[in-house]
Amino acid sequence: MNNQAVTFNGVTFTYEEAKPPILKNVSFSVHKGEFISILAPSGAGKSTIFRLLTKLEQPNSGSILLNGSPLQHIKNAVGYMPQQDLLLDWRTVVENAALPLELHGLKKKAAREKAFSYFSDFGLAGTEHQYPHQLSGGMRQRVSFLRAMLSGREVLLLDEPFSALDAMTRLSMQEWLLSIWKRLDMTILFVTHDIDEALILSDRIFLFNESPLNEFVTYSITDERPRLIAGGLFDIKQQILEHLRNKVKQ
Repeated sequence: MNNQAVTFNGVTFTYEEAKPPILKNVSFSVHKGEFISILAPSGAGKSTIFRLLTKLEQPNSGSILLNGSPLQHIKNAVGYMPQQDLLLDWRTVVENAALPLELHGLKKKAAREKAFSYFSDFGLAGTEHQYPHQLSGGMRQRVSFLRAMLSGREVLLLDEPFSALDAMTRLSMQEWLLSIWKRLDMTILFVTHDIDEALILSDRIFLFNESPLNEFVTYSITDERPRLIAGGLFDIKQQILEHLRNKVKQ
C-alpha cells in the first residue's frame, strides 16, 4: 500500500527558457496524514511548488505523483487556501463554502447542503446566512479553509493563512487547525515565515536550502502537541536560525 500522499521525482521547472530554473531536479515525499511546514524567503520557489500541485503549471522534466498516481490524471484532489481569504462579498457564508462543489458540477442546493454539513465541525454554525463582512478575521479564515477542503480532500495547500491575524486570534486558529487536521485525517502543506508557528504545528519542516531549489533541509518534530518552544524545540529553532544566518552571509 502506497503511503505517499505527494511525491516529486526529479522535478525541474522554469518560467522562461532563457532564465535559470526555479526548481532543479527536486525530489521529496510527503506521507499521508502528515503536516508539513515550508519555510522559505519570498521568491524562493514555494509558490511554484503550489502552482505545480494545483496544475496551474507543468514541470519541464520529472514527475509529480499523488497517492502513487500521476497528478495530471487526478481531478479535484488538491485544495488551495491563499494568504487572503478571497471570499465573495455578494455570496453568503454557505454559498462561499459551496462554490468549489458547484464548479465541480454539483447542483446549487446539493452543494450548499454538503458544505453546511461541515459547519458544526468548523465552528461556523449559525453563520450560514451571513455575509463575509459580518465575520471576524478568524471566522473568515475558517470559511476559506472549508472551501479549500471541499475543493480537494486529498491534500491541502495553505499559503500563510494566519499571517494577517492578531497574535491571540492566530494562536486560536493554530489550535483549531490542528484539531480539524486530526479529525479529518488530512495531508497539509503549510507555508509560513514564522519559525515558531512551524515548530508548533508540524511533523516535519522543509527549509529551502539553495536557489534554484534542489533539495530541502528537513527537520523532524517528534514532540507531542500542544508544544512550547523549549528544550529540543528551542534547539531546532536555533539550528534553523543559524542556517538562515549562514545563507545571508554567503
